[in-house]
Amino acid sequence: MEIERKYLIHSIPFRLDDYPHRSLEQGYLSTEPVVRVRKDDDSYVLTYKSKGFLVREEYNLPLTKESYEHLREKIDGRLIQKERYCIPFADNLTIELDIFKGDLSPLVMAEVEFQSETSASEFQPPSWFGEEVTYSQKYHNSMLSREIP
Repeated sequence: MEIERKYLIHSIPFRLDDYPHRSLEQGYLSTEPVVRVRKDDDSYVLTYKSKGFLVREEYNLPLTKESYEHLREKIDGRLIQKERYCIPFADNLTIELDIFKGDLSPLVMAEVEFQSETSASEFQPPSWFGEEVTYSQKYHNSMLSREIP
């Protein structure tokens, strides 16, 4: 189960060099249902996600590099590339700040995952967060793989 809120970011009020980050690339074999392949630095995974916005079922299956590369050739739409910065936040939360590359640049989004729907609904985003896009299908990565926002 994934419980997550998403926000657009227009300005980052601190140095990103102070936080760990990873290079991600991901593509979609299907957007209904969502079936994604992802390279996260040197790990590879196939993911299924159910429909939904705030709460979605999510299942992950590890892949070998060879399997990932084979499936990556079969994706539908663009291969999304981004840098993900992990920023500690209050209440043991982590802000995952995604800076998109390529033709999705200069898009920047923040995602925060929660243990419960209650904690998600009580979340007060920091002042530097922009518009919340949790309930906008337009900002699902599966849709970004097909269209430019």
